[in-house]
Amino acid sequence: MNASKELWFEDVVVGTEMRSDAHTVSAEAIAQFCDLTQDHHPLHTDAAYAKSRGFPGVIAHGLFGLSLMEGLKTAMGLYETSSIASLGWDGVRFVRPVVAGDEVHVSFRFVDKRLSSKGGRGVVTEALQLVNQRGECVIEAQHAALVACRNDAAH
Repeated sequence: MNASKELWFEDVVVGTEMRSDAHTVSAEAIAQFCDLTQDHHPLHTDAAYAKSRGFPGVIAHGLFGLSLMEGLKTAMGLYETSSIASLGWDGVRFVRPVVAGDEVHVSFRFVDKRLSSKGGRGVVTEALQLVNQRGECVIEAQHAALVACRNDAAH
C-alpha cells in the first residue's frame, strides 16, 4: 500500500504494510555522498577497485542506503506535519551492497505504537527493508518516530 494521506498517531495501525516508489541509485549520487561525508573510500569511488573486492562496480555507503530509506519514506508524505522527531534506528543490517544503477524501494510495516508520557504525541515503530530491483533486501532496520496526535484529547 502506498500512502495517500498524512498519518497522525491515531491513524497508525500496527501490522499495516507500505511501500515507497522506486529510486535509481546513480554513481553521481554516491559521489555526492562521498563529498558530503568526506568518505572517499575506493569502494565508493573506483569501479576497478570495487570489482577487485568482489563487487560488480561502485557501491553506496551503508549510511547512504539508510539515509535513502528515510528519504524514500519521507517522499510518501506520511508525516508532513505530524512528525516531531526521529528517535533512532535499531537493528540496522547492511545485508547486500547497493550498487550504482540499482533501483531500490522501501517496504515497511508498523510494528508498535504507544502514547508518550507527554500529551499529544506517541512513539511509532516501523520495521523497514530497502529492496533492490531483484526483490532482494539490501538493508533492514527498525525506526522509532515521535508522531503528533491529531487530537490532544487522545492522551
